[in-house]
Formats: sequence, structure tokens, C-alpha cells
Amino acid sequence: MNIPFNKPFLTGKEKQYIDQAVRSGKISGNGEFTKKCQTFFEHKYGFKKCLLTTSCTDALEMSALLMGIEQGDEVIMPSYTFVSTANAFVLRGAHIRFADSYADHPNIDPSQIEALITPRTKAIVVVHYAGVACDMDQIMDLAHKHDLFVIEDAAQAIDSYYKGRPLGGIGHFGTFSFHETKNIISGEGGMLVINDERFIERAEIIWEKGTNRSAFFRGEVDKYSWVDIGSSFLPSEVISAFLFAQLESLEKIQTTRISLWNIYMERLVKLFRNTDYILPVIPDFASNNAHMFYFLCPGPQQRSKLISAFKSNGILAVFHYLPLHQSPFYEHRHDNRALPNCIKYAERLVRLPLFYTLTLTEQTKIIKTIASFISK
Repeated sequence: MNIPFNKPFLTGKEKQYIDQAVRSGKISGNGEFTKKCQTFFEHKYGFKKCLLTTSCTDALEMSALLMGIEQGDEVIMPSYTFVSTANAFVLRGAHIRFADSYADHPNIDPSQIEALITPRTKAIVVVHYAGVACDMDQIMDLAHKHDLFVIEDAAQAIDSYYKGRPLGGIGHFGTFSFHETKNIISGEGGMLVINDERFIERAEIIWEKGTNRSAFFRGEVDKYSWVDIGSSFLPSEVISAFLFAQLESLEKIQTTRISLWNIYMERLVKLFRNTDYILPVIPDFASNNAHMFYFLCPGPQQRSKLISAFKSNGILAVFHYLPLHQSPFYEHRHDNRALPNCIKYAERLVRLPLFYTLTLTEQTKIIKTIASFISK
């Protein structure tokens, strides 16, 4: 493809920091660069405790362990999300109750949640789709009313806010992704944010394979041993070194991505006027971190033809999630409720190329391809 959907951006310091980590003689996890990255997030966003992980999937699995999810528990989440959001809790034996999205945004519709709460409900998982905040006041009010945990799947939501509060820092837990398709990357990688102090000590133990190794290295115990369940969730220093180079350029990356997003929006507003194509909505309570630019086609046939038109012009544009409640693995476990908005996004949503080095010439070609398609 002449214009890929995504192109990883390197700041120029990744190799330097990786070399520094290798020469230090400490390349396993929880070294200098791991601590630098965690401190960066704690200081910049006021998160209580951050632990880097090898993926957002791992961070979600850690949250399930920390909450004590077990066989028979129920967890509420949107159907329009990536499989990891559900898998983390299914692995612990939970039953997933899928909620529908808003009519005008893929995020979970809070008005759908309360009817799904039962005595077995343990948690609500919200996904900040495209880095745009869910209505966290409504979500947290429901959680407090019914004594539930809230996990923010903020995989796409670095440097994004709800009423001025950083996403990932509002629920009991927040989870982030640094996969190569995200704004800030480390190839693979993630992070768990612990916002409830009750879980900080145990989170470190689970993170370190069920041992109190972190406390040992801080001199708090004279030896470390197996004290709880856990796994090897922490990334190597090579991944953390790469990530720290990215974090140093966070503001530059964000400024560029937002500029690219705004160009799409300004030009497509005019192009889509008097058509059935629908542009993304940013609620008043949310900021836009320009993680992706998407729009809705009038129907699935138009979307398929548009994606083919892009391909014919050397452009890779893609659709997104298939509904989890209709997946081969989970459809027989779903309670047969219709989730029409989820289906709408699954059938009609298109994502355009958006990456740091995308040029104005390339954006113009993408927009002209859309214009030509619509005119036909």
C-alpha cells in the first residue's frame, strides 16, 4: 500500500535508550527505565500507582486477579470492544453481560447498565473508544450505588480527559496499551493504573509472579518468597527503554496527531454535508487525543465498496470490532438481547490512516478518494 493504515513513529532516542539499558547489565524487568516510565505517568497525571505490563491484556488480567473475580461472578462491559476486554475476566470464570453502545458513539451507554446488574455482578468495564471518555460520573454513581468495581479500558486513551480528569485515573483501575498502533508505542506493552490504595501492595506481588520481590528490593523484608497468586506481567527493560523515548516526545506526538485529525474533520464536514455519512462525535465532557479518525457509512455495502475503492488507490483503510456478543465463542452464552447500536458500528464504521508522519499530500489523496466514491 502507498498509504498504510498505520506507520510506527520513532523519536530517534529509542535505540540510544535500549543500548543504555543493555549496557547497564540489567535488562530484565523493573529496572531504571521501568521506574522512569511509571514515575512519568504518576507525576504527569496524578495516578496513585502505575505498573508497566507486557500488554494492556496483561493489565486487564491483573485487574481481574486483584478484584478476586471467580467462577459465577458477572462483569458488565460493551460488546463493541476488543476480545481482550472480555477474555481477562472470562479466564477467571466470569460471565459477561454485554451492554449496547450509545446511538451516536461506540462507548457504552450508561442507561443500559443498571438493568444488567444482579447480586452476582462484580464489576463494570468501560472502554474509552477512540480515546474519547465514557460518561464517568454516571458510571461511578452506579458503581457506588451497587458496590461494584470499575475498570477503565483506556487502551486507546493516553493523554485524554473527562471533565479535566485524566482517563485511567477515575475508576478503581485503569489499563493502557502501547501496542504499535497506539499514539505512544513500545511495539507491545501496557500499564496497569491502581487508583484504589487498598490494592497497591497486592498489585506489586501479583506483578512479580506472586512474590514480595519488590518489597525485598526496597529493603522492607529481608528475603522474598511466594506469598500470593501472580504471573510474569512486567516487561523487560528493553521495552521500557523504548517506551521512555516515546514518553519524552508525548506532547510533540499529540500535537501532530490532533492537527491531522482536525484536517480530516474540517474537510469531511463539508464533503459529508447532505449525505448519510456520519462523522465522530466528541461529547462536551470529553477531550480528543486523536487516537483514530473514523466515520460511519450509510450501510455495510457502501463500506465494503469504499474500502475496496481505497485499496484500488493504494490506501489501507479498515473497519473495526466485530460484536463480541455474536462471536463464535460467546454467542451461546449471551442472553439474546439485541444490541442494535453495536451492530451498527460493526457494520458501518471505517477508520482512516492516521499516524505521525502522514503528509498533507497523503491526506488529500485519501479525502479525494472519498469524494470520488461519494460522487459516483
